[in-house]
Amino acid sequence: MTETKPGQLKAQLMDSAAMQRAVNRMAHEIIERLEPLENVLLVGIRRRGVPLAQRLADTISRYEGVTVPVGEVDITLYRDDLTRIADQPRVGGASLPEDVTGRTVVLVDDVVYTGRTARAAMEAILAQGRAQRILLAVLIDRGHRELPIRADFVGKNIPTSHTERVGVRVTEIDGDDGVALYE
Repeated sequence: MTETKPGQLKAQLMDSAAMQRAVNRMAHEIIERLEPLENVLLVGIRRRGVPLAQRLADTISRYEGVTVPVGEVDITLYRDDLTRIADQPRVGGASLPEDVTGRTVVLVDDVVYTGRTARAAMEAILAQGRAQRILLAVLIDRGHRELPIRADFVGKNIPTSHTERVGVRVTEIDGDDGVALYE
């Protein structure tokens, strides 16, 4: 999700408990679809995708006793709107615990909107090696795709207008959990 200043609060969509239920549901879907999990690598898209990827890994470990590695990727240099972001963007690159070659990579993000962030993340992963396949897990799918990208694992579908903003808060970054809709 592009970080913009939210407008006026329109609705609180999820509290901490609802977010945890969504993460649990997504983790169970990952377990069911990708078992055995030894070839799976979760990669969070900076910023809020990283703690969500770690929560998915923790939930999978709790239920299956399998440790799924978690990495992170900074998509800044792969964005198609790079010149509009900043003259000198700060780039963190990728921090992957293992080679992606031959692995099933599950990209994790907080919100999917146009699909451009997911596309950039796929390019960043492919720059690291040839994954067997790349899947997408998002906490919130708000629609309005501009690219043919679909999330494979979704916590909640929330139809929005183009003028609305979805704000996801995670304890690890923001001090509390929640999802809100802003005008």
